[in-house]
Amino acid sequence: MTAIDLEYTPPGPVARSFLLDDSFVTGIRGPIGSGKSVACCFKILKKSVEQKPSADGIRRSRWAVIRNTYPELKTTTIKTWHDWFPQSLGRWQSEGPPTHFIKTTDLDIEVMFLALDRPEDVRKLLSLELTGAWINEARDVPKAILDGLTGRVGRYPAAKDGGCSWSGVFMDTNPPDTDHWWYRLAEEDTPEGWAFYSQPGGRSPGAENRQHLPADYYDRQLPGKDPAWIRVYVDGDYGFVQDGKPVFPEYKDGLHCKEVALDPRLTVFVGIDFGLTPAAVFGQRSVTGQWRWLSELVAEDMGAKRFGQLLAAEMRSRYAGCQFEIYGDPAGDGRAQTDERTPFDILRAEGITARPAPSNDPVMRQEAIRAPLGRLIDGEPGLIISPECRVLRKAMAGAYRYRRLQVAGQERFHDVPEKNRFSHVADAAQYLMLGAGEGRSLIKLRIESQPRQNRAADHNPFDSVVGRQTMAEGYDPHGW
Repeated sequence: MTAIDLEYTPPGPVARSFLLDDSFVTGIRGPIGSGKSVACCFKILKKSVEQKPSADGIRRSRWAVIRNTYPELKTTTIKTWHDWFPQSLGRWQSEGPPTHFIKTTDLDIEVMFLALDRPEDVRKLLSLELTGAWINEARDVPKAILDGLTGRVGRYPAAKDGGCSWSGVFMDTNPPDTDHWWYRLAEEDTPEGWAFYSQPGGRSPGAENRQHLPADYYDRQLPGKDPAWIRVYVDGDYGFVQDGKPVFPEYKDGLHCKEVALDPRLTVFVGIDFGLTPAAVFGQRSVTGQWRWLSELVAEDMGAKRFGQLLAAEMRSRYAGCQFEIYGDPAGDGRAQTDERTPFDILRAEGITARPAPSNDPVMRQEAIRAPLGRLIDGEPGLIISPECRVLRKAMAGAYRYRRLQVAGQERFHDVPEKNRFSHVADAAQYLMLGAGEGRSLIKLRIESQPRQNRAADHNPFDSVVGRQTMAEGYDPHGW
């Protein structure tokens, strides 16, 4: 049997309180270098030792450790774990998923490392029976994963084998921004039985883990960094830090974001992105040609039927009496294997007549937004966004991005935008703009450049008559 002989002292009073907290869900937030991840590693060991023994005297526990991508899981999370729990301690299984089995005379610990970018890992996560789970860098993980984990913990060991003395989920993170689920749960509406901890900033007198860092560690982080980066990673405050290459570098929040009002005389254009993280964007084009994005509707883990109900309610209440032109992801015109109805059929059943956007070509979609971003109309930008569009603003400011490639030398990025919680609302905005006519010249140019036999009778998607509908009491839900 393997013996565990480790000495660990929490890096400060906040980390210590987090480590000792027995709440069902706990979270710790702090700057880089504050010892958060190591505290989570030892929380796994502490809770494993505290499990009551089964009839044979063995204390059994099974853990899942979650990270958003496999490269980060391997180079960061697993590396931190092995700094304290080396592979030689018990048995290390490197694949399927990576798992550490640690056994002593009275302990039987199984720690599985799962990445959310591997479909097989996500499927396994949703069927596991666990004692507890650790979400590493929780700001990069969808809340749906946390929700799923709360239903998987407390199921190992089984009741017939003595059950769990404690079960739950704990998390660590660098600070997210203020529209993140972490902020909402930690600062605004903390559920009963949950607890969140905030470590002091790295430059404050109470900074934690300083004894294990170079004396000038945080001062050396400052040169060359923008204030937003310093606020999050050094001072440990909530904020948004751009990472990767923005899809729309032309967007400047101070220039393009301002209060806008609905004009009931003008058509309201709606763009919709389907899937289990659906989103919709509402906008109008003024008589001068200026685009105004009025509001957004963003959901997580929601099917087309429920989202259609929310969308219809929003149209009836906020936009009652307005005329609409509604465009969705052209891929939504296909039927799922488990349902013969398309998302457009499901929306129609909810009283919403939508049509596919003219194209799903990423260049055309992005150009439909990039062009008005670069215009000036009567001294104002050709596109403005309401402050109410919180997720969309973050997307435009850089959260909708090309992920950086992990290669040496010159900076390189993926050639398609990263799929994350900001990409869906950005896609919806592109369908709105493309469907409403932006990018028409680009589409026409592409059609005319095709050989005549491939032109489908020279048809331009924008040449057809666009239907309109009105959301008001007593409207015809299936009429144009």
